[in-house]
Amino acid sequence: MNVVVCVKQVPDPNSVGQLDPVTHTLRREGVEVVLDPGDEFGVEAALQLAESSGGDVTVVSMTPEKGAEAIRKALAMGCARAVHITDAALVGSDAITTARVLAAAIARQPYDVVITATESTDGYSGVVPQAMAEFLGIPALTFAKEVSVQDGTVRVKRQTEAGFDIVTAPTPCVVSVTAGINGVDNPRYPQLRGIMQAKSKPVERLTPADLGITAVGSAAAGQVIVEVLPAEERGAGEIVEDDGTAAARIVAFLAERKVI
Repeated sequence: MNVVVCVKQVPDPNSVGQLDPVTHTLRREGVEVVLDPGDEFGVEAALQLAESSGGDVTVVSMTPEKGAEAIRKALAMGCARAVHITDAALVGSDAITTARVLAAAIARQPYDVVITATESTDGYSGVVPQAMAEFLGIPALTFAKEVSVQDGTVRVKRQTEAGFDIVTAPTPCVVSVTAGINGVDNPRYPQLRGIMQAKSKPVERLTPADLGITAVGSAAAGQVIVEVLPAEERGAGEIVEDDGTAAARIVAFLAERKVI
């Protein structure tokens, strides 16, 4: 089985995010960057599928040059090879452009399952996996808490607000996974042997032009951030002292807000 996993390098979510005062976008230079924690679960899920079927995993990433560090971590975890799409022109690309570029890179090789995180921790758009599936012309299975493949059919346990749905689709398809995929609380940690082997694993470098895509970056984005404002501070609440009328006051308060 040929499994593809998409990964991304992001500012460390454990640190305080900083916005560029001019572009109003998240600063990526001069800050600690890591492989997106959600993508680590994606890599774990991809490796599990490959191990159960005797296949291997290809990493695909659209990141700046520095993003090669995240790719190397995925290779050290056990992925076999990587495709790195990088170009200064990609800066400012929106979610749809990102999905288009990733889909074009994935379509260049045979694949059975594409694994992604549900959303990135720096953008939280949550639309890239589904948009990739649309560009590739294949089904998308989302919010997978468990995933398995048997006889060319992918089966996922899809997490919902009310519980779980069991959803299936034929290969090829895109599967976005949640944290704790297949009951794993912590994705595997790269061992020394894997780190050393990652240095010799093939990494193909591409630009959008290599993929036949010219409309990228902020100029092609469908939205522009014009202003960023701090959230309003929460106002002071109302204190009700129980002088015998507290219950009636609370009922009236809830009724005013149409809660009851």
